[in-house]
Amino acid sequence: MMVVGSGGREHALVWKLARDRQVEKIVCCPGNPGIAELAACLPVKEDDPAGLLAACKEHSTDLVVFGPEEPLVRGAADLLRGQGVTVFGPSRAAARLEGSKVFAKLFMRRHEIPTADFEIFDSYSEARKRLSRVDGPAVVKADGLARGKGVMVCTGQGEADTALSQIMIEHIFGAAGDRVIIEERLEGEEVSVMAVCDGKSYVLLPCSQDHKRVFDNDRGPNTGGMGAYCPVPLIEGDVLDGVESGIVRRVIEGMAEDGNPYTGVLYVGLMLTSDGPKVLEFNCRFGDPETQAVLPASKFELGELLLEAAQGRLARTERLQADSHGVCVVVCSGGYPGDYDVGKEIGGLEKLGNLEGVVLFHASTKKEGDRLVTAGGRVLGVVGVMPVLSEAIAEAYEAVGMIEFEGIHYRTDIGAKALRGVKSE
Repeated sequence: MMVVGSGGREHALVWKLARDRQVEKIVCCPGNPGIAELAACLPVKEDDPAGLLAACKEHSTDLVVFGPEEPLVRGAADLLRGQGVTVFGPSRAAARLEGSKVFAKLFMRRHEIPTADFEIFDSYSEARKRLSRVDGPAVVKADGLARGKGVMVCTGQGEADTALSQIMIEHIFGAAGDRVIIEERLEGEEVSVMAVCDGKSYVLLPCSQDHKRVFDNDRGPNTGGMGAYCPVPLIEGDVLDGVESGIVRRVIEGMAEDGNPYTGVLYVGLMLTSDGPKVLEFNCRFGDPETQAVLPASKFELGELLLEAAQGRLARTERLQADSHGVCVVVCSGGYPGDYDVGKEIGGLEKLGNLEGVVLFHASTKKEGDRLVTAGGRVLGVVGVMPVLSEAIAEAYEAVGMIEFEGIHYRTDIGAKALRGVKSE
């Protein structure tokens, strides 16, 4: 089995697969130092489909699991499938649900999937005219991939004007900002729902809640995700029933009707509004850091599930339940998501082995001789896994407190919303 990618999400996937009884061998392209303790890491980049194909042949890979979205949006899954490789991940056409926010919004409008009201613009002047009529909060979105940073949530017209200028005039996201969406700002709690799909059937994974803003109490700029917890007390019973029937099932059926059957993980970012759940975004891959919270908290064999989906033989609709509480705290480089330094030596990880219920995932690390150093913005994911939510939070933060590197930054309130909303332990 091959996992493609090099971050915390991929480490979590490898960690889970390594616990499956039926998974005999795992290779990862390119992997990271944490993954290297569980799998053979190959010097093949995730955006090198020819290299991935050669590695599949050399290692007799029976299933390829894509972690990041970029290769999927560019058609890597199609290329491998065309060469007879079994792939868990959507086609290029289906991956447009994440690759183009315009495509996703028009798809939702066509299939009556609840989402925020929106307008689409490919002209800065026309978009600017529209913003001049905005009285209150608004959201400005770049159409294409922007590594989780292309959504600008604005409190008023001034912030919206700045966001529009950055996207369409300064081109901070490159060609991804050639078109923009201006939409109403939804109010409520955000929740992440992931479904493993085979084009017709699906299995819902336990729900989770990400924390996107860089500072406590949801302040500061958006990031790729500062932490997550699972399960979420806010989405259960009738609410989850409505999400499944009114959103997940409609997406799967709609994609099939449109000739783009969806095989892979469908990630639905939701806002639980006073008018019911509405879709904020789709992703065509496992969430990061949601996956790091969900997989350790759930007892199921991931490999067989993904293989069944990739081969189109799920033949069931099911909801998996979390067996414990999982709380992932993302440890970042100082300055992230803005400018930050790398190459800072990481210490204290050896102490984590003495803690019960702690799982460590490497996100952006590398080895320099005998030293482990930082290599990106989000460096590590520290997960507390316990039967009681408050204990999972405490375990995660006890472990985080043992980690040392210059400029270390993390939020101190991951899971606090769950503590306030949980009905009972």
